[in-house]
Amino acid sequence: MSILIKPIVTEKMTVLGEKLNRYGFIVDRDANKIQIKAAVEQAYNVTVADVNTINYHGKKKSRFTKAGVLKGRTNHFKKAIVTLAGEDKIDFYSNI
Repeated sequence: MSILIKPIVTEKMTVLGEKLNRYGFIVDRDANKIQIKAAVEQAYNVTVADVNTINYHGKKKSRFTKAGVLKGRTNHFKKAIVTLAGEDKIDFYSNI
């Protein structure tokens, strides 16, 4: 089971990374802050100072088609905002 699913690479998270040294990740819904901290430290070789988590509940969606109304729901997910200690940085674009 992988704790870190994917990094959040948006304009807002890029600004937070540059100014406040914070980075966002989509993580496993069952992971706690201690597991997230250990996974980030192991994956990126950095020191984590703080972890904040946010649980998102999937929204209900519906659309009208020729076949009728289709109803569904977006996925639930958990977001983690990780603050790094000192001058540590994470470069998501180094693997490209």
